[in-house]
Amino acid sequence: MQTRALGRTGPTVSVIGLGAMGMSDLYGPADEAEGIATIHAAIDAGVNLIDTADFYGSGHNELLIHRALQERSREDVVISVKFGSQRDPAGGWAHAGADVSPAAVKDRLAYTLRRLGTDYVDIYRPSRVNPEIPVEDTVGAIKEMIEAGYVRHIGLSEVGADTIRRAASVHPISDLQIEYSLLSRDMEDTILPTTRELGIGITAYGVLSRGLLSGHWSSGRELAAHDFRATLAPRFKGENLEANLRLVDALRDVAGDLGITVAQVAIAWVASRGDDIVPLVGARRRERLAESLGAAEVMLDADDLARIEKAIPAGAASGGRYADFLLQGMDSERWSP
Repeated sequence: MQTRALGRTGPTVSVIGLGAMGMSDLYGPADEAEGIATIHAAIDAGVNLIDTADFYGSGHNELLIHRALQERSREDVVISVKFGSQRDPAGGWAHAGADVSPAAVKDRLAYTLRRLGTDYVDIYRPSRVNPEIPVEDTVGAIKEMIEAGYVRHIGLSEVGADTIRRAASVHPISDLQIEYSLLSRDMEDTILPTTRELGIGITAYGVLSRGLLSGHWSSGRELAAHDFRATLAPRFKGENLEANLRLVDALRDVAGDLGITVAQVAIAWVASRGDDIVPLVGARRRERLAESLGAAEVMLDADDLARIEKAIPAGAASGGRYADFLLQGMDSERWSP
């Protein structure tokens, strides 16, 4: 597995990382044993970056990773953890804003360390910023945890250029986690130039646009119970879905000529956008993981990239990547602070 550095100050990680969210939450029921087996398969294949959050399954995801890592060396993995988003006992979400206060940084980190069974987190990041809590305060509190030895690097998630600059003025930032795919490219305009100027890496999630670009989606497919895409992902609804699947069919033609799958060409495209970008794949099963990791071997030349661009031009997606009310609260979606 090839490796890339996460920014000027971050860790060296595999060219593809594993996003563990779906093993616990948001995409319907998951098989715990298969999730652990998938984590093991990823590590055995050379993947060393595992992304999670303390609110995925209300702590379940961290416990799952703990169980998986009991059979592996802790030093062989880079664990990235988000915090701040709040849940309720029914699995719902609090909409009052993320709790990323300095007190919450230390409190949530204490529980994360216990659930993961480790004495440090490689990258710790707020899941969202809260307009009522200066990002400088949040980053400053994580900086204290670095000085105390509990955290090694600071990351950000779904923030805009101004917030990135403010955060980086307090402490070096290893990477920004943000949605990035052939169907979600807005961050190319102002956010990506800012991270590159400041030497900050990108960990790209949603590289398969929550399954749309997997090559395994069909218009008649029914979503499982508790699958957030049914209510919070407009791209999976009605005419939006049909239009997006036509884009996937165009990409399928390119993939077929290259002798690879739709998912592999979509992941390889993200990886091709720069050595500072690391795609996260959310495979829940070993067979999907194996397909995704095949993208690491795909080298796209200029002609390939031109054909991909023609199949899915920037801005071609129908429907937002999240529901409007969620986008309105995301710092990365604001043109200015």
